[in-house]
Amino acid sequence: MDIEYSTELNEQLQMLPPPPGTFVDREELIQHVGEFAVSQGYVVTIKQSKRDKVVVLGCDRGGVYRNRRKSVDESAAERIRRRKTGSRLTNCPFEVVGKKDDGLWVLNVKNGTHNHEPLKDIAEHPSASRFSEKEVLIIKEMTEAGLKPRQILKRLRQSNPDLLSTPKHVYNVKAKLRQGNMSVRNYKSLRPQKSAVRNNYLSVMEPSWRQRNPPRVPNLIGGRFVDSQSFASIDVINPATQAVVSQVPLTTNEEFRAAVFAAKRAFPSWRNTPITIRQRIMFKFQELIQRDIDKLAMNITNEHGKALKDAYGDVLCGLEVVEHACGLATLQIGEFVSNVSNGVDSYRISEPLGVCAGICPFDFPAMIPLWMLSFAVTCGNTFILKPSEKDPGAAMMLAELAMEAGLPNGVLSIVHGTNEIINAICDDDDIKAISFVGSNTAGSYVYSRASTKGKRVQCNIGAKNHAVVMPDAGMDTTLNALVTAGFGGAGQKCLALSTVVFVGGLTSWEAKLVERAKALKVQPGTEPDTDLGPVISKQAKEHICRLIQSSIESGAKLVVDGRNFLVPGYEHGNFIGPTILSDVKASMECYKADSIEEAIDIINRNKYGNGASIFTTSGVAARKFQTEIEVGQVGINVPISVPLPFSSFTSSKPTFAGDLNFEGKAGIQFYTQIKSVTQQWKDLAGSDIATLQVPNS
Repeated sequence: MDIEYSTELNEQLQMLPPPPGTFVDREELIQHVGEFAVSQGYVVTIKQSKRDKVVVLGCDRGGVYRNRRKSVDESAAERIRRRKTGSRLTNCPFEVVGKKDDGLWVLNVKNGTHNHEPLKDIAEHPSASRFSEKEVLIIKEMTEAGLKPRQILKRLRQSNPDLLSTPKHVYNVKAKLRQGNMSVRNYKSLRPQKSAVRNNYLSVMEPSWRQRNPPRVPNLIGGRFVDSQSFASIDVINPATQAVVSQVPLTTNEEFRAAVFAAKRAFPSWRNTPITIRQRIMFKFQELIQRDIDKLAMNITNEHGKALKDAYGDVLCGLEVVEHACGLATLQIGEFVSNVSNGVDSYRISEPLGVCAGICPFDFPAMIPLWMLSFAVTCGNTFILKPSEKDPGAAMMLAELAMEAGLPNGVLSIVHGTNEIINAICDDDDIKAISFVGSNTAGSYVYSRASTKGKRVQCNIGAKNHAVVMPDAGMDTTLNALVTAGFGGAGQKCLALSTVVFVGGLTSWEAKLVERAKALKVQPGTEPDTDLGPVISKQAKEHICRLIQSSIESGAKLVVDGRNFLVPGYEHGNFIGPTILSDVKASMECYKADSIEEAIDIINRNKYGNGASIFTTSGVAARKFQTEIEVGQVGINVPISVPLPFSSFTSSKPTFAGDLNFEGKAGIQFYTQIKSVTQQWKDLAGSDIATLQVPNS
C-alpha cells in the first residue's frame, strides 16, 4: 500500500498508529506497518504469525538486558522487575493485527498507544546494525576472498555511508555463514525514500523463483514477484532440445483478484501523475530494454525457438513502441473552442479508462506485450498482462525492467493461466478494456464474452496473409521476399505470407523458389546463422504434418517435403524443414489464377483479411490491387510487415474484432475516453432570476 508520510525527522514524532487498509499479501502489510512505524519514531516486530491467516505486530522498543551481574544489595524481585522494564516487548501495549479475508489482507489497529518516548536517532535501536540481504551476500563473497572484517566493513561503507555496524557484527554474520545460516533480518531506514512515481528497485531484487531448477515463474502483484499458491503448472519447453526451461503456474482466483485490487488501488495516483513523468519512466524503460536486449533475445529463442536474428527483431519492434510512447503527450492534446456562446467556452480532454488487461499469443513474446502495456500505462491506465503460457519469460523480464525504470507498484501486474484466467479477465467488473492477440476461435470468444460485460475490446485474430505474384514481377527480389516472409519464424507469426497466388502459373518460378527454400539453414535458433528454427511444440509439428498429408491426399503436388527433417544432435526437436505444395485447390489454401481480377477475387473470398501483397512492375496493376483488395494492410513489392507505432495496425473482416485498432492514434483512443466540458464564467452577481434557457449567442 503506497503511503505518503508527512512526518519528517525535524518535526515532533507523534508515534501515531498506521492507518488501517487492505493489502495484496502479508508481506505488503508488514512492509506498510514497518515503514509507517519508523516514520513515527518506533519499530515493529512480529509477535505472532499464522502465515496464511493472521499476523500480529507489536512495538519493538529495542531494549536489552543490561547490568546482568547480581548486585549484592539487590533482591531477586528487584532484578526481575528491572529485567522486565528493559525487555523489548513487555511494557508497550501497541498492537496491530492483519487478517486474511477473501483473498486480501486487512489491517486493524487493536491498540495504537505507546508508553515510551519515540526514537530520535536510528542508532538508539539495535536493528540499525543489521545487514541487508544484499550486504550479507557481499560479506560471504568477501570472506571467501580472504578479506578481514574491518576490510569488509570499509568496503560496505563505500556503498552505504550510513551503515552503523561494527566489525563485531561482521564476525557474527561470518559465524552464521559457517553454520550454513543465510537468513538475515532487514531493517527499514528511519527515513525511507519517498516518491510519488519511483519505487526502490531493491523491493524486486533477484527473486527466489530464479534460483529454482527449473524456475517457477511468479505472478507480479502490487509491485512484487510472488510465488503462486497454485499446485497446477505448465512446463515451458525448449522446442529444440525438449528441456524444461521453466514452469508456469495457473494463477489462482484469489491471486487474480489481488492483482486487480492492486491495479485498481494504484490507478488514482497513477492517473494524476503528470504525463511528463510517465514519459520519463518510458525513456528509462527503453534504455533498460536496449541494455538487456541480448538477454531478452536469447530467452525468446530458448522458449519460442525462433532464430536469434528473428528474436532480436521481435524485441526491436517492441522497442519502437516504447520509444513512441515517450512522445504520447503531444498526441493527447485536447481541443478548445473559445466563446462558443456568449461567455461560454467548450473543450475536450482525454482521460485514462482505469484498469486494463492484455492477453498475448506465443508468436511475439516481447513485441505484443510492449504493444499493449506501453500505450496503456503511458496514457495513465494500470495494466494486467497475461503472457502466453508457452513462452512467458520475455514478458517477465520486461516487467522487471519496467519496475527498475520506476513504474509504481500496482501499475503493472502479471498473471498466468489458460481458459480460467481468461474468463476471469473477461468477467471482472473492475477491468474496463481488454486487448487480445491470438487465434480466431479464442479471439471471437474473448470479444463476445467481454463485450457482453460492457468492456472495450480490441482483438487481432486469425491472421492469414496472401501474396499475388504477377508475371512481370522481378524474379530475384520477389523470391527473396517470399522466402523470408513465408519461412521466417518457422511461419509462426501473424504476418507470414503462407499463401501465394501466381498469376499465370508457378512453372517459371518453381525451380528457383525450390532452390532458395532448400538453401535455408534449419537448426536451433541459438546458432548464429540459423534461418529456420523449430516450431513451438510437438502438437504444432503434428498439426502441420497432418495439413501437408491432407493436401497430398487431396491431389496436391509436394514440391519440397520438410516433414522428416532431422537436425544432428537435436533429433527430438520440433523441426520442420521448408515445405512447398503446388497444384493445389482453393480449399487447400494455395492457389493458381489466370488474371489479377481472379487473384483479387480469390483473396477477397477468403474469410481472413489481415494483409496481402502484390509483386509487379506495373503501376496500373498495383493501383488496382490497392483499391479493390479487401484487407487491412497492403504491401506493394514488399511483404506484409509490422507497421511503425505511429500508424495503427489495421486489419479487416473477421481478422479484427472491435472498433479501435492497435497502435497509432487509434491505440491512444482505445486506452482513453473523451470528456467534453462546457464552462461559463459570466458575472452573474446582479442576477437572482433562475433560467432554464440553454446558453447561446
